[in-house]
Amino acid sequence: MNGKRPKVPVIRLAFSVLVVVGFALAIYRLIWGLGAATNLTDAFPWGLWIGFDVLCGVALAAGGFVLAGTVHVFGLKKFEPFVRPAIVTAFLGYVLAIIGIMLDIGRPWAIWHPLVMWQPRSVMFEVAWCVVLYTTVLFLEFLPIVFERFGWEKPLQLMKRLMIIFIFAGIILSTMHQSSLGSLFVMMGHRLHPIWYTPLLPLLFLISAVAVGIAMVIFEAMLSGLIFGHRHPAQLLGDLSKGLPPILGVYIGLKLMDLSARGVWPLLFTNTLEAWAFWIEFLLGAVLPGTLLLRADVRNNRMKLFGCSIMVVMGVVLNRLNVALIGMLATSPTGYLPSWMEILVSAGIVAGGLLVLSVMNQTLPIVEHGPSARRLQQRAAPHA
Repeated sequence: MNGKRPKVPVIRLAFSVLVVVGFALAIYRLIWGLGAATNLTDAFPWGLWIGFDVLCGVALAAGGFVLAGTVHVFGLKKFEPFVRPAIVTAFLGYVLAIIGIMLDIGRPWAIWHPLVMWQPRSVMFEVAWCVVLYTTVLFLEFLPIVFERFGWEKPLQLMKRLMIIFIFAGIILSTMHQSSLGSLFVMMGHRLHPIWYTPLLPLLFLISAVAVGIAMVIFEAMLSGLIFGHRHPAQLLGDLSKGLPPILGVYIGLKLMDLSARGVWPLLFTNTLEAWAFWIEFLLGAVLPGTLLLRADVRNNRMKLFGCSIMVVMGVVLNRLNVALIGMLATSPTGYLPSWMEILVSAGIVAGGLLVLSVMNQTLPIVEHGPSARRLQQRAAPHA
């Protein structure tokens, strides 16, 4: 030991500052209310904390059920090394989304009411129950990682026997509420801009969640390789990305047919915020990456694949923000722009999640390399 204190990485220090600031502002919001901390109004009651923290957070956490289904239902075992990171990220994503919901609702201490005050005809009731149940399932799927870390063999073996039940429950619950989030906006036909309002919103939300689930797994795997040295074979990442073109193709096809059936095309060629927002979301977030990933040289090149995964992630983020925020502006008498407090609280929530994920990656056996992945690694080593 040389007596020197270990240096704290600058980015981790910056994230810690954001967490402290966000936490302080969250306390301010809880004490003084939404009116003092946000720019929300009765005419525009859902803002950044719903559009970004919840809608985007839930969508970006879709990798958990997508990879679990890919490996354990469809039997593509070579992608098993991605399952644990996907589940951990999904679990953190849902916890952060719940924090966002607690800050956004007027009386956060009443968040437990849907558990005992049932409204079976309410879409929001279904979303609330599915989120609670799926977060519980993700926690149970996460527990074997903890048990393995501390060498608790008996509970680990028990959880492994029950895991297939949790996996099927997670797929069902996640599929239900990913689409139900779109159903919430189907009921807002009088508010949502025609570019995005469609009865197909639940289906479009679900398909785009599946696409971004795969993209997020690729994005996280590459970042993990850069930061923590958990380097996956380029061929394995490329094989995983093969699922994106057909999924994005179905999404694009449904979108184009829907726009034609509803006669919305003239609105897309106007010089308006809504038209520009749509084309950025659609072309850069779906059409371009979906087309590029048809090429093997793009799928097997780390940097090109990383860029395509970022485009898909940003495309879905923009889609959710367009539906929840941009698409509501034209019919709002007051308009809406997030306050600086809303922005910093959201930044603090994201920073907190990244810090926790960083600690987990360093202390828990999250990344595991199965036999197929090791064989790929050995074959790809001279070319990766």
